[in-house]
Amino acid sequence: MEYKDYYKILGVSKNATEKEIKSAFRKLARKYHPDVNPDDPQAEARFKEINEAYEVLGDPEKRAKYDQLGSDWQRWQQSGGHPGDFDWSRWTTGPGGERVYVRYGTPEDLEDLFGDSSPFSDFFTSIFGGLGGGARRTGGFGGFEYQPRPRRGRDLEHEVEISLAEAYHGTTRLLTKDGRRLEVKIPPGAKTGTRVRVRGEGGDGVAGGQAGDLYLKVKVAPDPRFERKGDDLYVTIPVDLYTAVLGGEVRVPTLAGDVKLKIPAGSQNGQIFRLRGKGMPKLRKPTQHGDLYARLNVRLPTKLTPEQRKLFEQLRRLG
Repeated sequence: MEYKDYYKILGVSKNATEKEIKSAFRKLARKYHPDVNPDDPQAEARFKEINEAYEVLGDPEKRAKYDQLGSDWQRWQQSGGHPGDFDWSRWTTGPGGERVYVRYGTPEDLEDLFGDSSPFSDFFTSIFGGLGGGARRTGGFGGFEYQPRPRRGRDLEHEVEISLAEAYHGTTRLLTKDGRRLEVKIPPGAKTGTRVRVRGEGGDGVAGGQAGDLYLKVKVAPDPRFERKGDDLYVTIPVDLYTAVLGGEVRVPTLAGDVKLKIPAGSQNGQIFRLRGKGMPKLRKPTQHGDLYARLNVRLPTKLTPEQRKLFEQLRRLG
């Protein structure tokens, strides 16, 4: 175990007074406190190290023992130390946010209680580790007074991709969790970003707490025919010149099948026609639909026969 120079950690000399040690600790604690440095693991590690140093140097008896042993401090912890040499007891915060009074916990008990998020430093773990004693979850000397509160398990998220047609009709996805097959229904009208909740299939609860939920985060893949804007769809319809000029009917694709659209004479290129209720179903209201907008793309002939050219020339003279 690597020797830790607690004086260097707090930035004070070995002859520092209690007041100087306390002042240095407060200054560093304010600087590296997790609330001041959210999501900064380096600051959090530094804060724990500062607390660890002050736990020793801020106590005259512990400081004297630390000064006496020097580099043998860690070896003393492992072989010659005894928990009774320290009067270590304090209130702290438990995993559910509750107040916890802790006395002489062993590493096994601390890991069982807090898991990987134990609030206690490696220093105290090494002092009390492997020394036995009657550490237990509630009451009594050598244990910690703690009434665990049930905690809900973590929510989990998994992304799935579906086609626009699947978003229109609704679909299912098969997942495997803990060797079990889960069939999850994705409702009609789902959009990119829609989250589908599967109750109780998230992380396991703690101390009898309920399991978290599993969320499927939906991503709708682009469609080669349709452009989606909310619950409305847009589609481009090719129309020949003669139908655009003289009028007629064209077939318009929808996600529920083709429909006929009447084109009036003299329709222009880029003109848009609205087909009510032919768009996407509304999420959680599948009987209601958005609209479909059909945009005309008038195609001009690229090759003309001599007779066609003659007729177009006559039309130009008449125009």
